[in-house]
Amino acid sequence: MPSGSASSATGSITQLIAAADSGDGNARALLFERLYADLHRLAQSQLRRLAHPELTLSPTAVLHEFYLDISGREGAQIPDRARFLGYAACAMRGLIIDYVRERRAQKRGGLFHLTQLSTQIGDDAAEDQSLTRLGDALEELGHADESLAELVDLKYFCGLSFAEIAALRGVSERTIQRDWRKARLLLHGLVAEG
Repeated sequence: MPSGSASSATGSITQLIAAADSGDGNARALLFERLYADLHRLAQSQLRRLAHPELTLSPTAVLHEFYLDISGREGAQIPDRARFLGYAACAMRGLIIDYVRERRAQKRGGLFHLTQLSTQIGDDAAEDQSLTRLGDALEELGHADESLAELVDLKYFCGLSFAEIAALRGVSERTIQRDWRKARLLLHGLVAEG
């Protein structure tokens, strides 16, 4: 690694993201360190929003799984802090949904356990399906309109305000509000279809 790449990347988050995208492992570690508090809050928010009876993960565990996931990727092409946090929200959401699916598969015979019959089986199955449907709908929205899917991640999962998103994207708050209404309608339709 060139000696100046990590030191030049210490200036701004955008520079760190660019250096990390180009494969600089030190920049990735420094980026994670600089955004740790934001990413931890994001993991807490994800767990709160995706509350589920099978969810026994801590925010720290989600954050560390995300770090392992992102450190193994090459050239993610994430140009700025907002898109990085959007990417992080999407990746964490995916990790949480995968965890719930795996736990559900184990309950359904993936591993043999003797358990008492729960009276909440119907409720749990409905929650499993709604969580899975939400994950699938967000993925479909991302294929249909990546910008709207990113907006959902930034607003709903990252907890950014319309004003913050507008500033990050360099557009008016009204434009973001209009896009938010469109994203919600599309997402509602996709969840209803699933």
